[in-house]
Amino acid sequence: MTYRVFVDGQEGTTGLRIHEMLARRSDIEVLRIDADKRKDSAERARLLNAADVAFLCLPDAAAREAAALVTNPDTCVIDASTAHRTVPGWAYGLPELAAGQRDRIRAAKRIANPGCHATCFVLLMRPLVDAGLVPADLAVSATSITGYSGGGKKMIEQYQAGGNPRLESPRPYGLALAHKHIPEMMAHTGLRLKPTFLPVVANFYKGLAVSVPLHFSQLRAGTDAAALQAALQQHYVGERFVRVMATSDPASLDDGFFDVQACNDSNHADLFVFANEQQVVLMARLDNLGKGASGAAVQSMNVHLGVDEGLGL
Repeated sequence: MTYRVFVDGQEGTTGLRIHEMLARRSDIEVLRIDADKRKDSAERARLLNAADVAFLCLPDAAAREAAALVTNPDTCVIDASTAHRTVPGWAYGLPELAAGQRDRIRAAKRIANPGCHATCFVLLMRPLVDAGLVPADLAVSATSITGYSGGGKKMIEQYQAGGNPRLESPRPYGLALAHKHIPEMMAHTGLRLKPTFLPVVANFYKGLAVSVPLHFSQLRAGTDAAALQAALQQHYVGERFVRVMATSDPASLDDGFFDVQACNDSNHADLFVFANEQQVVLMARLDNLGKGASGAAVQSMNVHLGVDEGLGL
């Protein structure tokens, strides 16, 4: 069977990567909009409603407008923006989230693609909250270091132009403590308190790693590194794209340094537990353009269509 797919916002970073993934497929017919009609609402609406699956790779406001253009009840909309990630009626596009999530994605006609930082955070924290090891009312902090491709075309151009010494060192941002991924980081982990989240952009193209530091004294009595890793392993047993690594394994490091880019060009997310007797740092890494964006969107499409989940990935 051939499925018709339209990418609204096909010239952006996420849209281009989705097109690359779909180009590997013999079961996909890609609908394309003429360059001079990309802002023509009538033509966009025609293509959106002609598609079996429509990806929205747009800013939040434009994604809301595009979603409203879809009147065909058979069209599945997968929104890569932040606009619908906590909106009732939209399935969260993270198949590994919890039992039954794939069924929700398969049945949904509206799917919200997770944010890149949020994907790492949710993959780490949801199993531990569900297992009762991390209290839902715990005040959690997280730091994320990411390549500059996550900032979109303008930021990519700034970094690749060179000549700006300010871009040579890592740059923390989101210091108003209101990053757009925070609502989904709460909604899809079960945490009741807003996490303190610090993202950092650095001078490399892609790759992302989130770290969550904890003291065992904050967690359920008796919790240690082995218990945390066991909960992650149990939650992700059999998952092809989420890998739980050995606890505090030196082989996971490069002379003691963590490789943020090791999942690049894949749809994998790797999860780590680094600990001593009193403290632990949970870490997750992924390709922010893969499992953190385009790969996740295509994975959700595959789940929804009932085809091999890894097709094109």
